[in-house]
Amino acid sequence: MWGDKGFLSLKPLASWTTELNNRIDFINNWISKGTPNHYWIPGFFFPQAFYTGIMQNFSRKREIAIDKIAFDFNVRDDLTVLYFQ
Repeated sequence: MWGDKGFLSLKPLASWTTELNNRIDFINNWISKGTPNHYWIPGFFFPQAFYTGIMQNFSRKREIAIDKIAFDFNVRDDLTVLYFQ
């Protein structure tokens, strides 16, 4: 029943609750401390909207057509995961 009310996840309830609390902390830190230097992308409930918003703001500021902007990602497995404290 709880799975129908929250964000999509295959995690059991205990892990899901931990992630929810991490997401809440992430957003609260953003509100109280200002824009973070880096973003925990899985912390967003709908990261696609965040990416779209970034591209829209960038294209408006630089007066570049949004369809000429793209993200480039480097997937790395040598980094330590950082969470807001």
